[in-house]
Amino acid sequence: MPTFTSDALTFQVTEHGPKTGEPIVLLHGFPQDATSWSATAAELAGGGHRVLTPNLRGYSPGACPRDRSSYGVNRLVGDVLALLDAQALEQAHIVGHDWGGSLVWTMRKTHPHRMTSATIVSTPHPSALAWACTHTGQLLRSWYMAAIALPVLPEFVVRHHLAQLIAATGLPDERASYYQSLMNQKGIATGALNWYRQMLVEQIRPPARPIPPVGAHTPATQYIWGNEDLFFNRAVAERTTKVVSDLSFTELDGGHWLPETHPTELAETIRSHVIVSAHH
Repeated sequence: MPTFTSDALTFQVTEHGPKTGEPIVLLHGFPQDATSWSATAAELAGGGHRVLTPNLRGYSPGACPRDRSSYGVNRLVGDVLALLDAQALEQAHIVGHDWGGSLVWTMRKTHPHRMTSATIVSTPHPSALAWACTHTGQLLRSWYMAAIALPVLPEFVVRHHLAQLIAATGLPDERASYYQSLMNQKGIATGALNWYRQMLVEQIRPPARPIPPVGAHTPATQYIWGNEDLFFNRAVAERTTKVVSDLSFTELDGGHWLPETHPTELAETIRSHVIVSAHH
């Protein structure tokens, strides 16, 4: 599998489609890896796009630092930028699901000049999520984020009970079993959980964010949400469309795990946004 380096770590990346195609980067979430995008990537590559799907920090065997502070958002974004640099890409269409979607929201603010377009799947805008946790039932859906910050116990749960928990939220059993085995590989459970632990620290002590170059324009942005999502309710999805101006919003008849359960519909929605953005 091809690799690239960032922050003295080695990351795996899967490449699909022709080298000359319009580049699209697909960022996975928790507890997934790049294989969550396999079917969607194949659809996009079949349409002539060049698709890159990295295993992110905590999921690539050569990029699983144990210390929580290594999972700060600036470093996570830096890994995506390192992938673009390794591929000699000044810009690409950046697509993220779940935690990957959170990185896309951040990149829109810090590195818009590296994005031809932005597509966020499932993950609401951070401001919308903060609002929804105090104004709607969203807090009950997000309780797991605080539970994950506990020491030791979450590792035990994801190594022994993850498949059962995520299959109950609509993920196909085969994929749930695969992610269960992934979490039992050395260092990956702690790496994956450290994304949440560091996020909670940075909510209390926000880090300084890179400032984009003068004149950088926010990329055309698309938000895709499944109306059966058990993690993010309709109120937070609709709030996202109010928080972000000029947002293209697509609602699919599906749950949280759209890359695995609705790859064809997802690829078509991504492709249409990419085509429009590439010609602007």
